[in-house]
Amino acid sequence: MNLLDKFHNWRRKQRWNRQYKQGRWQSLRSEKEALRYQKIIEYINRFSLKNPSILDIGCGDGLLTERISPEDYSFFLGLDFSNESIKIASEKRLPKAEFLTADAVKFHPKQKFDVIIFNEAFYYIHETEKQNVLNRMLKSLTEDGIIITSIYREGHGCWQYFKEDKRLKELDFTTVTTDEELRYWKIGVYKKS
Repeated sequence: MNLLDKFHNWRRKQRWNRQYKQGRWQSLRSEKEALRYQKIIEYINRFSLKNPSILDIGCGDGLLTERISPEDYSFFLGLDFSNESIKIASEKRLPKAEFLTADAVKFHPKQKFDVIIFNEAFYYIHETEKQNVLNRMLKSLTEDGIIITSIYREGHGCWQYFKEDKRLKELDFTTVTTDEELRYWKIGVYKKS
């Protein structure tokens, strides 16, 4: 990333921190958002090993961790760019879960995971870094692991990284819709080929 892109990245982080402090992201607790989280959990239960270790990139304040039963995972690491969201998530003291403030562009997992989720996060990764991040996450995925990607609406400039990568096989792909025409998510689940 060039200097201007780094500046925009810093500004985005400041905005998210301010919004989390003000409660702006409480809307993620809505029933419409619950449909998206349910699909992610369904994919985890359907395609991953029993009691997987999970890395949630873009975890926000830990909402996915709250929605999934602690009996359904062995370890949960939530990662988010916003230190305010991670502060909120950490204060919940969720079982078998840790939360870490980090930029996915710079994050190097210290262990392998059975499930890696790009939770409304992949489109925020700068175009020049998307392939690097995906490569690093594939190295951090267990042999039988899966990657789940959830993207609001179309996610232009994102899906080709998953659909065209010969190292990945698509297991399922769906669109989660709501009663609002422009409020939907596309969610795909992939494993190593």
